Amino acid sequence: MSEHRDGVPEKYLAGFLARFRLGHYWIDPKFAGNRARYVSQCAFVSVAMLLVLLVLDAFYQTVLIAALGASSFVAFAAPTMRISRPRCLIGGYTVGVMVGCSISTLAVLAGGWLALNDHTARIVLGSVAVGLAMFLMVTTDTEHPPGAAVSLGFVLNDWEPMTVVIVMAGILSISVIKELVRDRLIDLF
Repeated sequence: MSEHRDGVPEKYLAGFLARFRLGHYWIDPKFAGNRARYVSQCAFVSVAMLLVLLVLDAFYQTVLIAALGASSFVAFAAPTMRISRPRCLIGGYTVGVMVGCSISTLAVLAGGWLALNDHTARIVLGSVAVGLAMFLMVTTDTEHPPGAAVSLGFVLNDWEPMTVVIVMAGILSISVIKELVRDRLIDLF
């Protein structure tokens, strides 16, 4: 195996770069046979998100509400995948909220104990929150990647108890809406 000038084996470098190729097509081949389904399903998620955001007030804790957009994508673009089931949607957010709130509270209580300024402490503890949320999700079978983002959002941002209610109401709404129309949805990827 030849070495690249920086000491990286060329075979490894070629394999690494190959994972970033776009492939031989720009538009998903499944789209041609399902144009109407793709358009209607994406339009439906827009309407569903509009309703959820209107009810929850989209400008309240926008960083945390933004995770709901990612959850909507998973729920409505891949409705049969395990991570879009209510157990993962709701469970992942429950883990994310619990971890984020706990670590955020710990940061406030630790105050001057950490030899870091508040900004740096939140960054360090935010990374801990993501790792802990991931661990708890994979061990409780509630894996939902936006739930880890929620844990980070609670650590990096100021929040109040109503924030928890709004975030959980949002994911519950998305889960219920998706389950009500599940039989009309197809996996788009």
